[in-house]
Amino acid sequence: MRAVDTNVLVRLITRDDARQTALADVFVEKGAWVSVLALAEATWFLAAVYERNAADLVTAVEMLLNHKDLTLQDSDVVAAALDLFRSRPALGFSDCLMLQLARKAGHLPLGTFDRDLGKVEGAQKL
Repeated sequence: MRAVDTNVLVRLITRDDARQTALADVFVEKGAWVSVLALAEATWFLAAVYERNAADLVTAVEMLLNHKDLTLQDSDVVAAALDLFRSRPALGFSDCLMLQLARKAGHLPLGTFDRDLGKVEGAQKL
């Protein structure tokens, strides 16, 4: 299966460049894999550059999870991270994803200096 990078994900979500959106659509219609790294970068980019809020990021990740042509790496982890992010958006999606990846791998606690993240089960504030 082919894979997509952050830029392709951003085009699929924002649809703000007609030419690139069309190319992205054609590329993924045969099926494409999305790494958790590309997903994390895309959510960061949407927040930092496009100034998307937490609700917009939730919608974007849901769209990618439910996209008929995309297969997300560790989609169960992404879904769990999305649930945590929905309930605690101040954490940031990437931190939620990192915690859930550590949980799935059996490598808890996740050490952090982040006060908010340190309050979540499975994380430990240092």
